[in-house]
Amino acid sequence: MEQLPAQMTVIAISKPGGPEVLVPETRPLPKVGPHDLLVKVASAGVNRPDVAQRSGSYPPPPGASDLPGLEIAGEVVAIGDRVTHHKVGDKVMSLVAGGGYAQYCIAPESHAMPVPASLSVAEAGALPETLMTVWHNVFERGGLKAGETLLVHGGSSGIGTMAVQLAKAFGAKVIVTVGSQEKADACLKLGADHAINYKTADFVAETKRITGGAGADLILDMVGGDYIERNFDAAAVGGRIVQIAFLGGSKATVDFTKLMIKRLYHTGSTLRPRSVEDKAAMVAAISDKVLPLIEAGKVKPLMDSSFPLEQAADAHRRMESSHHIGKIVLLL
Repeated sequence: MEQLPAQMTVIAISKPGGPEVLVPETRPLPKVGPHDLLVKVASAGVNRPDVAQRSGSYPPPPGASDLPGLEIAGEVVAIGDRVTHHKVGDKVMSLVAGGGYAQYCIAPESHAMPVPASLSVAEAGALPETLMTVWHNVFERGGLKAGETLLVHGGSSGIGTMAVQLAKAFGAKVIVTVGSQEKADACLKLGADHAINYKTADFVAETKRITGGAGADLILDMVGGDYIERNFDAAAVGGRIVQIAFLGGSKATVDFTKLMIKRLYHTGSTLRPRSVEDKAAMVAAISDKVLPLIEAGKVKPLMDSSFPLEQAADAHRRMESSHHIGKIVLLL
């Protein structure tokens, strides 16, 4: 067994601000609890919540690491005394409540999954948070069924590209909104049935046209703002709208009579503050329903770019440019 160092390099948030506030620091290795794995991180996904935390608008939940990073992949180098399903030397990918931007990170055993042979190290680090967000919001909360139409805003994002693949794998029809022809082409190549460029077309009118006037059965929205009322217009009677972020603002003036007339459901969730048990239940469902698709090579994260850990600020600049298509990861 390799001798573990006493110290590790991490990327800390020196103060709330722009990408330049992400700075390398040296810290002690985190302590392993009875149900925890200590993972030597090989790759860590970069996600919008990391950007929000860096800017000061998304503080970590109580007890979580103050470091950014919500998903990792790597090798288990130490385990707690009550760990039963993983051993030292296992290659795992895991959702974490923080701390992913580091050479070593704690992962609860119940949140870690074996890395399928079909995935590269970078792909494995790009998967857990994205997969759980999509699985919970599209299938568990949104109840997407085969034959239904899903409208995904931000279709070329890490979340969007995974939602396209999983919805198609489970027999749904998929419409995405994107901001460029390049992004539209990428989504169509992944299997989306239709891609609407929101800069040149009205997504409400296009969604209705594509669905023969019926509207979308389920809408996955990370925009908010004026999209909230427009989603009510684009949704089918009895449609569901699931909110996962508010990139366009969390406040809006909306005519809620549409909610009643069309019998709509508008819900939402965030992953990070959920209990260990809640997340473990999602991991168990994903292991059962989705990992076989990944192992068979039918679903995999669409990768945009990778950066060394020390260049985390550049990874955040890439994400905030919104030019990326798919996932951004840090490689160690």
